Amino acid sequence: MLRIGLIAHDGKKPEMVSFVVAHKHFLQNAKIYATGTTGAHIAKEGFDVECLLSGPKGGDAQIAALLATGEIDVVIFFRDPLDKHPHEPDVQMLMRLCDVHNIPLATNPAAAYYILRGYEAELTK
Repeated sequence: MLRIGLIAHDGKKPEMVSFVVAHKHFLQNAKIYATGTTGAHIAKEGFDVECLLSGPKGGDAQIAALLATGEIDVVIFFRDPLDKHPHEPDVQMLMRLCDVHNIPLATNPAAAYYILRGYEAELTK
């Protein structure tokens, strides 16, 4: 079972929910971890989500800890590059740990789509 971390900055939450709903056929069988508000929005769409803290309150760090201990296989983080974020050090730490632990990281819907397609192809082999 794919274990996935989902995070979205405030301006990208609707885009994340749309993405998850559009890929329901695949994601409904995944273990989903999400930061607080993002997870709440996804849960409203009928998904089973383990909601962590909100990003600014440590949710990004919780996702990073899960991936560092091998409990997350992929991270989808729809970032808003045009806005300032007070927890940017946590965001950078999360991205660095994805590189350190060789965890695929998508920061936009196009990359997320191709990561999911890759996992789907591997599961059907």
